[in-house]
Amino acid sequence: MSHTPRDPREPDRPGRPGTVPPVPGRPTASARLPRFPGPAAALLCAVAFALFTWQVLANGPLRRWDETAGEVLRAASPAQGVTEFLADLGNLPVALPVPAVAMALVLWRSRGRDWWPVVCYASALGVMAPLVSGLKAGVDRTGPLGGGGFFPSGHAATTALAFGAAALLLTGVLRDLTARAVPAAGPELAELAMWSVAVLVTAGNGLGLVWRGYHWPLDVAASWCLGAVLLAAATAAARHGLPASGRGRDLSR
Repeated sequence: MSHTPRDPREPDRPGRPGTVPPVPGRPTASARLPRFPGPAAALLCAVAFALFTWQVLANGPLRRWDETAGEVLRAASPAQGVTEFLADLGNLPVALPVPAVAMALVLWRSRGRDWWPVVCYASALGVMAPLVSGLKAGVDRTGPLGGGGFFPSGHAATTALAFGAAALLLTGVLRDLTARAVPAAGPELAELAMWSVAVLVTAGNGLGLVWRGYHWPLDVAASWCLGAVLLAAATAAARHGLPASGRGRDLSR
């Protein structure tokens, strides 16, 4: 007799085994998270962040080139309304509802069982604010329009982490929904569209911050690197740190 999840299962009989170990169900949402950013990408971003920080603190050539590039970009800025809109994408009331909705959707579809990835990405978002604040106080870089504490950019870090976390959390949900609606190329196209939006919003926000004179380009680039490292840590924890009691369950419905 075959032992599929739909067939009756028999206990062991004397002299020979009966049932086989339970057949695993569909992969959990944690296991379905993309392997991005991977360890190599995270390490590269961490090295880049350290390099940017060192150059800003040491007033190195990269800082001088950065400030020259910032002035050039600011001089070529589009209309103020456009740049202000892009810069405001990093405001907490604008960016944080995006991952909050993604987390709520994941919990709703899993009936609350897929809580571990939500905890991981929420923790990354919670760590970001004090980490950026501490770095700002320690580096105390002067901004394009004066003042101090501009490295790294809190708005750029918020946008990168918020939209990146939302995209990662929604990957499994989109795969399920589009695989049923458009089995052929639906999942791939939906993921490409979702990640395109996340990248464009993050890039647009960074440009808006530089165009408006709120930050230098290195402030923004450093925040993107920091966001990638936090996303990589949260993804690794979500994929490999799920408590044993949650493994093997079907968390994708």
